Amino acid sequence: FFHFYAGICSALKLTVPSHTIHGIEGQPLHLSVDYNFNATASEIQIIWLFERSQSNPKYLLGAVNQRVVPDLEYQHKFTLMPPNASLRINPLHLSDEGNYIVKVNVRGNGTIAASQKIQVAVDVPVTKPTVHTEPSSGVVEYVGNITLKCIVDRGTRIAYQWMKNGKRLHAGPNYIFS
Repeated sequence: FFHFYAGICSALKLTVPSHTIHGIEGQPLHLSVDYNFNATASEIQIIWLFERSQSNPKYLLGAVNQRVVPDLEYQHKFTLMPPNASLRINPLHLSDEGNYIVKVNVRGNGTIAASQKIQVAVDVPVTKPTVHTEPSSGVVEYVGNITLKCIVDRGTRIAYQWMKNGKRLHAGPNYIFS
């Protein structure tokens, strides 16, 4: 992040989360961004873009000296959080999953710029499971099989685990999982 201008070395450092940020559908999400530089600034510009895979980045909002210029389509959803370059997304939808790009330009004795990318994943809370038995009338001991089907309507990254008397069941001659 070192940029040279007229022989003067000025550093602009942008600090963003290093891992994927997980948000919950329908909740607000805060993307924390901090910047610092060692130059005198007459103008600080912040730009936020959003990109999904195989699509061009979309402009979300920009600001010059903390005066925000939103994209009218998204103005109620995305908010710049002064005094730094943090972004608030509210509410979060599944379609908000992707990469958020923040770019900071500092104009002083020349212009220095830096940009960073933040990856956002949207999680959907798991709904209460329902269990169906087939046959519904049950079976007679030592005669026939019974099938238990567990169904979950919504949720991301769902893992199923069957328990009996608080102990995990494993596949064997009596239990088959599919």
